[in-house]
Amino acid sequence: MPAPADPNAKGIKTLDKDLGRISLMEQALVFTARPLIAPGLALAFLVLVAIVVTAFIGAQQGALVVIAAAVIGGYMALNIGANDVANNMGPAVGANAVTLGGALVIAAICETAGALLAGGDVVSTVSRGIIAPESVAAPRVFVWAMMAALLAGALWINLATWFGAPVSTTHSIVGGVMGAGIAAAGFAAVNWPVMGAIAASWVISPVAGGLIAALFLAFINSRIIYRDDKIGAARTWVPVLIGVMGGVFVTYMALKGISRIVSFSLSESVMMGLAAGLPLALVMRPVIRRQARGLENRNKSLKALFAIPLVFSAALLSFAHGANDVANAVGPLAAIVHAVQHGGASEQVIIPIWVMVIGAVGLSFGLLLFGPKLINIVGSEITRLNAMRAYCVALSAAVVVIIASWLGLPVSSTHIAIGGIFGVGFYREWYHEKVLKENRELSTLPVEERTRRKVVRRVHLLTILTAWVVTVPAAATLSAILFLLLVAVGGAA
Repeated sequence: MPAPADPNAKGIKTLDKDLGRISLMEQALVFTARPLIAPGLALAFLVLVAIVVTAFIGAQQGALVVIAAAVIGGYMALNIGANDVANNMGPAVGANAVTLGGALVIAAICETAGALLAGGDVVSTVSRGIIAPESVAAPRVFVWAMMAALLAGALWINLATWFGAPVSTTHSIVGGVMGAGIAAAGFAAVNWPVMGAIAASWVISPVAGGLIAALFLAFINSRIIYRDDKIGAARTWVPVLIGVMGGVFVTYMALKGISRIVSFSLSESVMMGLAAGLPLALVMRPVIRRQARGLENRNKSLKALFAIPLVFSAALLSFAHGANDVANAVGPLAAIVHAVQHGGASEQVIIPIWVMVIGAVGLSFGLLLFGPKLINIVGSEITRLNAMRAYCVALSAAVVVIIASWLGLPVSSTHIAIGGIFGVGFYREWYHEKVLKENRELSTLPVEERTRRKVVRRVHLLTILTAWVVTVPAAATLSAILFLLLVAVGGAA
């Protein structure tokens, strides 16, 4: 006869099955909840903004409008951090000069410092003269126009980030202001010559960034990479290149990064750059010689010589970005606060410190929560970057901004950086094609193999170009719709 079943053993089996089901449920819950963590934290940040602003301004007239505008401004800052900062840190991460986590920490610190220490104290309320001030002079119309512009810009950047397209946050807010202005006062209210200059920057910025980045890469290739004694050539030229980078970034910071603290002319900034770059090159010569000792004569060894300058350049770009582009989030918000408190629009307004804090913290929060996606795309998915190529991209971004300031041209830092990445990628493709044509054996490769050797991913090129072209009209259309909705709900005439 079979032995009677042990009831305790049966109970243990049942318990094991239940625990297994619970374990699977827990794993499924973690898997499904993980994508909701970042949006949840972002929502918590916006709720905190509303609570803090409510406590700060009290029950004064128009408090609800200010609170709503503050939340929208925080939302805009989150999206700027998620999208724009990738242009500064993406190349350094793609070149493996710094880890993604390290890049997020460095960028968050530098963005916050730039926004709080050097962010604009005074900002034009009608963004860069896009709309004639008299066309939106009525206080309520002005408030709804600025709120619609801010929300439209934020929504468009959010959509672009979701699609993986780095876009200009400046162009987004400019499009928003234009759309609200047209909805409020018609097409005649728009300063079309200024809009034409902005449209021209869609072409000028990426082409200039790409050309200069390609020229720097061609120089590095001819003087270092394609030399028989790579390390010997690096001892000679890397200190010079670091000196050039140091001088250019001192000039860049004087023009753009600390312009809110102290203002320098272009000639003064260039002289400061020369005064910093020449000693830096001399100081770095013995440092590079020590670093180069024992390195193997191959391209991979050169990474160590470019890594530290590359990280510093990314940090400086982040500081300058925080100082300048925080105004895209807090400028319209400051204008709304001024209009509510003083009963009308103004050509220029002072940005309250609490408004600047919302922008600074929002930038960093957006970067930490949503930045990795764009950083990975910019750093590694458009084309493969190493330390030398990333160096060329960072340097071209600063050089083009300086040249544009000299010529008085409106350019987008986003377009310049992305153009630089495409520039080094297309230069490599051109060089590979040149080698194929010169080598008869390689020139007979089938079309499929030649296509496989393309180093720039065309799908990202088409996505990014499309996003750039439609940014201003898309933000403008969305802003006009939002403005009409706000007027209908708010009862403004």
